[in-house]
Amino acid sequence: MSRSTGGSSQTSSTGVISTTFTSTPARHCGGIGEGEAQTLLKLWWNIVLRPTATFQWVIRETPPACLNDTSLGTHCYVRIKESGLRFHYVAAGERGKPLMLFLHGFPEFWFSWRYQLREFKSEFRVVAIDMRGYGESDLPLSAESYRFEYLVTDVKDIVEYLGYNRCCLVGHDWGGTVAWLFAIHYPEMVTKLIVLNCPHPSVFTDYALRHPSQLLKSSHFFFFQLPRFPELMLSINDFKALKALFTSRNTGIGRKGRWLTAEDLEAYLYALSQPGALTGALNYYRNVFSSLPLSQNHVRSPVLLLWGERDAFLEQEMAEACRLYIRNHFRLNIISGASHWLQQDQPDIVNTLIWTFLKEGEGRKSYRN
Repeated sequence: MSRSTGGSSQTSSTGVISTTFTSTPARHCGGIGEGEAQTLLKLWWNIVLRPTATFQWVIRETPPACLNDTSLGTHCYVRIKESGLRFHYVAAGERGKPLMLFLHGFPEFWFSWRYQLREFKSEFRVVAIDMRGYGESDLPLSAESYRFEYLVTDVKDIVEYLGYNRCCLVGHDWGGTVAWLFAIHYPEMVTKLIVLNCPHPSVFTDYALRHPSQLLKSSHFFFFQLPRFPELMLSINDFKALKALFTSRNTGIGRKGRWLTAEDLEAYLYALSQPGALTGALNYYRNVFSSLPLSQNHVRSPVLLLWGERDAFLEQEMAEACRLYIRNHFRLNIISGASHWLQQDQPDIVNTLIWTFLKEGEGRKSYRN
């Protein structure tokens, strides 16, 4: 459970632990982890017993119906002149309303925000993008193309293409990392920052180096540096490892919330089975060590950090440490029983907490351009 290191804490009847901070200036200031060894042993055993089946996987050619659900929004594309890349996004809500931009994590795509697209389109222009290398967005071939500075510039270019000069930015997992960095480098473009299960990058670096338990949980960062072999491991047995990531008892969606349906899972497999898709996703990891530590790390926007208590990949202590880098209002909500994928397995609680945060302080008027 949460241990408050400052501010005030409350536990609600829904099992949400809230910690609110108003930060004052300080003087200084994603999925295989422990299971890798077991995974390798299982792979070896499968090769011995069923060599043919082990190395079979299916590229899905037809998207499941849920990806064309009109209640989620309209599928759109934009080609950015500077990078030359084409991005796919799903948008809903009236044009001209305040922009709420969603950035997904690994190994997801725009579809992970389906519950939020429906929820917030009433008062926002909601846009969930496929980040570079994912879904229907372009997939640069070189690993160098996935450096943090390019990912941050992608967000800036997309916001401006949509006709806005600022937005409410929401990010989860790797999308959370990009959201933190965007708020650091373009504070004038972020009215409010909402991050789900992703610590401030400086917190992650400092904490992992000092806590072997977190370093072990993050061992996939090192495994994913290998060429080609991680893609193979995630593909064998028709993407069995990816299925387990979303559905297993230890890491999956829905232990205390909504289950991932068979069609939802097929949506992820459709996106990730396309040629080159896994390499694009893994290239985010293959650039992480060249981009840290950060030269700038202070966030000047109001911040809401949502954290699933049962995150299998990230230790909860990092969530509370994020307050050191925030020069504005900071609210931390730890959701009891929620997994790493909390916006999908606890969407009602997540959406309620986001609405509460949006109404705080200046209120929704602050989103107007």
